[in-house]
Amino acid sequence: MKKIFITLFTLTLLFLLAINFDYITDAFSNLLRHNRTVIITEPNLYHKNTYYKFVKQSEDYIPYSRQDLVDIFFSILNNGYEKFTFYCPSEYKDCIKDVNSISSSSSTLTHINNFVDPFNNFSSIKVTYDETGEITVEVTKSYTEEEIIKINEKVDEIINKELNSSMTLEEKILKIHDHIINITKYDQDRLDGIIKYKSNIAYGPLLEGYGICGGYSDAMAIFLNRWNVPNFKVASNTHIWNAVYINNKWLHLDLTWDDPVSINSDKNNLIHKFYLIDTETLESYNIDDHEFDKIIYQELLN
Repeated sequence: MKKIFITLFTLTLLFLLAINFDYITDAFSNLLRHNRTVIITEPNLYHKNTYYKFVKQSEDYIPYSRQDLVDIFFSILNNGYEKFTFYCPSEYKDCIKDVNSISSSSSTLTHINNFVDPFNNFSSIKVTYDETGEITVEVTKSYTEEEIIKINEKVDEIINKELNSSMTLEEKILKIHDHIINITKYDQDRLDGIIKYKSNIAYGPLLEGYGICGGYSDAMAIFLNRWNVPNFKVASNTHIWNAVYINNKWLHLDLTWDDPVSINSDKNNLIHKFYLIDTETLESYNIDDHEFDKIIYQELLN
């Protein structure tokens, strides 16, 4: 009789667990969510304090909307984190769905990346999550520590050689604009799938003499960040260039298009058609490569 009672009790318990499984797991998940703390460490040397309209630094890393998630992804990159874990609150029902949407969209991640110092840019991002809403972001950076050291040494060398204390900020920007173009050839081979140089990052233009738009714009951004000049990169579907805040307004600066490719590869071209121009002037050129998202890059509407 005792064995029968135990068996019936066990079956009843299993039945109750089965019909209430979702409720129990939800309750357990909520308990876990309410007892987790986000560990926030200090940002690295390349953290930017500039205020932007599209993204902002997250304060508590607790998302309640898609924009909160965008801000968290930006903050992870902006702080230079290589691995970071945060949590979806139970109130935010579409949190995992929105995390998937952001992390699987290369264009969204690229736009977020453009507001970050090049040395904190990513080459790839891996996002994992579980049923409790724990989100872990792992970042593989575009630059190695060795590359950063060599680039910073080169930047120091260029500043010491090309600039002096009597120059205005605009004179410095012009000098570096011209210098990068004069030492760099456009890496046409890379567009054809032949990779010989690190032309997609600043290492290519500054240390190898070859660049594509990503390399040109990164190189310019590194100098601008040295001078604490507010800036970000602008991406269209086919091109990347710089936006610079100077003389109380945001202007476009495109070194790639100021270094047009010559039929004679030994000839260095240098123009200033895309040097610190406003959006009205840029759009007057009617170039498809420069069609940018005005919702993302709102600063350039002034």
